[in-house]
Amino acid sequence: MDVTFKIKRQNPEIPGKDKPYWQEFTLTDVDPTDRVLEMMHRIKWEQDGTLSLRRSCAHGVCGSDAMRINGVNALACKVLIQDVGEQIQIEPILGLPVVKDLIVDMEPFFDHYKQVMPFFINDNPVPEDGRERLQTQSDRELFDDTTKCILCACCTTSCPSFWANGHYVGPAAIVQAHRFIFDTRDQGGQERLNILSEPNGVWRCRTIFNCTPACPREIEVTKAIGEVKLAIRKGTTEGIIQPHEIG
Repeated sequence: MDVTFKIKRQNPEIPGKDKPYWQEFTLTDVDPTDRVLEMMHRIKWEQDGTLSLRRSCAHGVCGSDAMRINGVNALACKVLIQDVGEQIQIEPILGLPVVKDLIVDMEPFFDHYKQVMPFFINDNPVPEDGRERLQTQSDRELFDDTTKCILCACCTTSCPSFWANGHYVGPAAIVQAHRFIFDTRDQGGQERLNILSEPNGVWRCRTIFNCTPACPREIEVTKAIGEVKLAIRKGTTEGIIQPHEIG
């Protein structure tokens, strides 16, 4: 089958190409089960070597090839041609500055990520037997879903609240905070809740639900955000999540 790609391009360093423009490429002998990333490679290697995009593992783990495919955020390495058709539109993810073509500046995204202290905090002495800090399976289930985040930015850059205000920490940062806030071994939960209580924290979420379907790891992003909101309102994480509710 033949497939036409309409790709949004931009090179801020070259006059005349410093503004966004569209360019079309047609590929022949495309199999329906080929992945969009493979076809992007073909375009770059066979037709235009100046096309720029990020990619690494090509297995949906690194999250580096996030882009808008037919208006929907996704990882190009996970999307099959048969699922998007013979006319495919490719754009960079929204809300972040374009460096070149499909490559965006991820620094603002990671700055928000850092704000929520995405690391384990526990000042208690390490157990004398040298073993790790133990946790029950039920306690682990409280935050198991949010450990799946790969920081691809698909959820955050699908969020209209983030598009409107780049100072909003965004869904991905809240998901990362959730992972530690509900970890019974961690001692920094209240500090993270205080951070997310600020004007550009969790309350800028308008529950639009763009983030959950955008997640390539199928994290229940909006649910996690709701649980953080409830923890702030109640002043505790106790009883907010029931382990049996998590799939």
